[in-house]
Amino acid sequence: MEKCAYCQTATELYDGGVPICLECAEAHSIKRKPRATDHEIRTALFQDMLAATARSSEAARKFDTVMGQFPSGLPQPDGVQRIKNAANELSVARAELAVAHNRLNDYLNRGIVPEDLKPTG
Repeated sequence: MEKCAYCQTATELYDGGVPICLECAEAHSIKRKPRATDHEIRTALFQDMLAATARSSEAARKFDTVMGQFPSGLPQPDGVQRIKNAANELSVARAELAVAHNRLNDYLNRGIVPEDLKPTG
């Protein structure tokens, strides 16, 4: 059984290939109003892409900071956990970035509107 990427509890649930527990899935879910126009859909997907890119960049910066704290290459006893946490955060951020990229790419190249952005009615 995998561990949640956010809180490390055991889970069998996956979101975009990333293991996630129900509590974290609900906490990290994005509630959107359905979009009606092409411009609104494209804008929402670009905003998602920019936000995911920012999260990925921040996670990479944190990872680099943690790794830079161990110049000898031998981390302190709690350092191993800090490295694991930073690496896990970076992995989740990159997975979210890949999902955002794929959603935008599918829309721009194939015209596939993600379910959460489809107009209702």
